[in-house]
Amino acid sequence: MRPKKQETTGEGDLFRARLDQIINMEHELVELAGRLDWEHLDEEIAPLYSDKGRPGIATRFVIGLMLLKHIFALSDEEVCERWVYDPYFQYFTGEEFFQHRFPHERSDLSHWRKRLGSKLELLLAESLRVAHEAGALRTKDLKRVTVDTTVQPKAITFPTDAKLLHAAIKGLNRLARRHGVQLRQSYLRIAKRAAMMAGRYAHAKQFNRHRRQLRLLRTRLGRIIRDIRRNIGGKADLEAVFEWPLTRANQIRSQQQRQRGWKLYSFHAPEVECIGKGKASAPYEFGVKASIVTTNARAPGGQFVLYAKALPGNPYDGHTLGAVIEATERLTGREIERAYVDKGYRGHDAANPRRVFISGQKRGVFGIIKREGHPGRCYLKGRAGDAANVVLSAVGHNFRRILAWLREFLALFLGLLWRTLACPPQFNSAS
Repeated sequence: MRPKKQETTGEGDLFRARLDQIINMEHELVELAGRLDWEHLDEEIAPLYSDKGRPGIATRFVIGLMLLKHIFALSDEEVCERWVYDPYFQYFTGEEFFQHRFPHERSDLSHWRKRLGSKLELLLAESLRVAHEAGALRTKDLKRVTVDTTVQPKAITFPTDAKLLHAAIKGLNRLARRHGVQLRQSYLRIAKRAAMMAGRYAHAKQFNRHRRQLRLLRTRLGRIIRDIRRNIGGKADLEAVFEWPLTRANQIRSQQQRQRGWKLYSFHAPEVECIGKGKASAPYEFGVKASIVTTNARAPGGQFVLYAKALPGNPYDGHTLGAVIEATERLTGREIERAYVDKGYRGHDAANPRRVFISGQKRGVFGIIKREGHPGRCYLKGRAGDAANVVLSAVGHNFRRILAWLREFLALFLGLLWRTLACPPQFNSAS
């Protein structure tokens, strides 16, 4: 059911402190909270609710908490913990009085990310609207853009054969215990030592011993797979539960290091892809490709992200340009006159090739976004988590630029006010 709107009464309370009496009302977070159109966001999200059931959590509370998480690059647990002792966070999420405990569950953020889905672009559009209203982004800055792709790494360890085989053995054992499937032997102790010794032998370049440990791991994994299939035979419910994990375990057991075609790089995150971007420091990255569109020239508030989207399947950059430019124009409401791309976009599919300029090298804000935000390592689950993290990280970057702009604007205003008061104008006396 649609949540009730938060209403501020303006009245005092004998036993609670009002937030507007204990915080600086000229702080940049307070300014940003006043500029955001919370009612518009609530109206756009309203169709996602059903007409029955108990009222949901207030839209401003969850959206505000999600924005704070990505502005300050915090985890779900960290933003909930900081909310308890930070009055500015509480004011930003619509609270009127200081709260001494978190009123909801941390898992509500996960449920809301799944519920919003494609509506997350609404937050990106709102960040651009606020930036334009504050003067940090001009209309002419939307006409010339930079388009590039980067890799959003997944929160997985570097996939070696030994690590994958060990992870598959642990995963099948964990699932068997959860569903009461009795195994003849778990092989957990043997697998742990074999994976450890395989890494040591590979480091010492003793590859015959290394391959012997890998054979041991593959043999034990095969035994566990056959044991589970014997125990769940004829039980439809257990067969449905184990179908996908057994498929992944079989793939890990059969794949080779240098084989061509699709490979599995993580047992718990099968959507991970191996992407080579030609970097000397990281020849291969494991995650999902993401396309990011930024302003080409530096706007008054810095470079803003105009559009961001995850590209699962590792498509060729040039084959994504047409759809990305069209989506950017739809989001910003402005036609793009020039799009600057690198040589990876040669042979692109843009509708108007004359407005696409291929340069030798571009320098955008992609490194800053990955360093200051969450794209540097995605902890969200599945492809839906990858898509949500890309968009929310772009939103967090834009709001960080807006907060910096508001902070500088306030400092400039206070400086002018101080000079005016400290040095009053001198008037000539009448002769």
